[in-house]
Amino acid sequence: MQGQKHILVVDNDVARAEQLATILAFVGEHYECYAQDEIIDVLPRQQNTLTVILCGEISDTIVELVKKHPTCPFLLHDVLDNQKLANFMNVIGNVNTPLNYAQLTEMIHHCHQYHNKLPNHKIKSAGNSALFRSLVGVSEPMQHVRFLIEQVASTQANVLILGESGTGKEVVARNIHNLSDRSKAPFVPVNCGAIPPDLLESELFGHEKGAFTGAISTRKGRFELAEGGTLFLDEIGDMPHPMQVKLLRVLQERTFERVGGAKSIKANVRVIAATHQNLEEMIKTNDFREDLYYRLNVFPIETPALRDRKEDIPLLLKELMSRFEHEQGQSVRFTERAIASLQEHAWAGNVRELSNLIERMIIMYNEQVVDVTELPFRYRHIDAEEYNPEYPEELQEREAINELFAGFEDDEDIDDDFSEGFETDDTKQVNVLPEEGLNLKEYLADLEVALITQSLDKNDWVVARSAELLGMRRTTLVEKMRKYSLQKSDD
Repeated sequence: MQGQKHILVVDNDVARAEQLATILAFVGEHYECYAQDEIIDVLPRQQNTLTVILCGEISDTIVELVKKHPTCPFLLHDVLDNQKLANFMNVIGNVNTPLNYAQLTEMIHHCHQYHNKLPNHKIKSAGNSALFRSLVGVSEPMQHVRFLIEQVASTQANVLILGESGTGKEVVARNIHNLSDRSKAPFVPVNCGAIPPDLLESELFGHEKGAFTGAISTRKGRFELAEGGTLFLDEIGDMPHPMQVKLLRVLQERTFERVGGAKSIKANVRVIAATHQNLEEMIKTNDFREDLYYRLNVFPIETPALRDRKEDIPLLLKELMSRFEHEQGQSVRFTERAIASLQEHAWAGNVRELSNLIERMIIMYNEQVVDVTELPFRYRHIDAEEYNPEYPEELQEREAINELFAGFEDDEDIDDDFSEGFETDDTKQVNVLPEEGLNLKEYLADLEVALITQSLDKNDWVVARSAELLGMRRTTLVEKMRKYSLQKSDD
C-alpha cells in the first residue's frame, strides 16, 4: 500500500529474523531484514521507516546508530544486553519472546505515535472514502438472518425487512435477490420516503405522454424496470395512504396502469419492503393499512442492531477496512484495547456509524494502528493512558532553541523603536554571548527551572494552573519538577 511505513529488522541470526518477519507479515506490516553491518548504510537512506527492531547482541556501532537517529523509534527483541541502550529515549520498548500479537501491535502503535508527536510534525490526512454496510458476523442473530435469507430466497414470497436505520436492510434484500432465480434480472431500489407523494405514483408505475403538466414523453416506472426481477421498497412506512391502496391492488392482481393510461400491464416482480418503523403501531393509528401489512409481511426478517451483536464488531472492522483498502488504497488498524472499547459502545447508528468511524480514523491515522486514546471521546469506554513518548534531550533542546528565536528571523522587519526597547540591561545578558562562552545545556536548564519556579510561585504551587500558564501538560510539568527536584519550601 502506498505510503505505508516499513519496519527494519536488524539481526545477524537469520532464523530469528525470519521468525519475526513471519509475524510482521501476518499482521500486515511491510518489513525488510538486514544484518547489523548492513543497517549502518541503509537507515540514513530510508525515508519511510516506521521503526527499527534490534535483535541479539548490540554492538558499539549499533549504539552509535541509535544515537545518530533520534527521530527514529527503536524496538528491542531478544537483546542480550539492554543496558547499552538504557539511556536512549528513542528506544521505546521491548518485543518479548515468545512473540505476542497483542503486544506487537501495541508497540507498532507506539511507533506511529512517536512519529506523529515529533516536534513540528503534523499528521497527514487521507481522502474521503465510501460508505460500506455488511452482513458479516458469527453472532446468533446474524446466523439466523442468513438462515432466513437462504430459506426464502428460492421462493416467490414477499418479504418485509424490519430493523433500525443502518442495520443493512438493503443488503439483506440484495442477498435475497442474488440467491433467487431472479438474480440475472434487475434489482430496483426505491426509497418511498425520499420521493414527494404527488410524484410517487408516476415513479412506481410510470406515465403516458401528456398525463400531467411536464409529462412530455411516455416514461416507464420502477415496476416495469424491475420486470422479472426484484423491486425493493425501502421505508415503506412513509408511503402515503392513497399509494398504499394502489400498491395493495398490484400485489393482489399483479397488474397496474401507467398514470394517464388505460392499458393493464402485467407485473412479474417480486416485492421486498423494508422499514425502521413499527407498522403494527401505525395500523392502530390508521397511518398504515392493515391489509397491505399482511400482504407484505408474508416472510418477515428482522435485522439485529449492532449493540445486540457486539461480538461481530472485530469481523465487521476487518471487512469494512478491507473494502476501504480495496477501493481507496487506504486503511487503518485497531489495537485489541480499541476494539474492546468499540464493543462497549451503544452504536445508535449501527453498521453505518461504524463505517463512518473507520472513515474518520483513516482520514486521521491512515496506515497506522489506532489505540483507545486516538478514538473520538464518545467511543472511549476503557480507561487507557495516552502514550506520550520521551525524546532525546538534543531534540528537545533543538526545539526549545527554535521557539526562543522564532519570529526574529527577519531582522529588517523589526522597527528601530522596538529594537531600542528590546535592548534592556536584562535582555543583553540573554542576547550577548560571553567572550569565555557558556554551557548551553546548563543555561537552558537554568532558564527552564527559573520559568517553572516563577509560574509555580505565581499560582501558589498549584500544578494544573502553572502548567496551563506554561502551555504544557500537567503530567509534563510534574515530570520536570521531579527532574529538577523542585519542591515548595516550608516557609
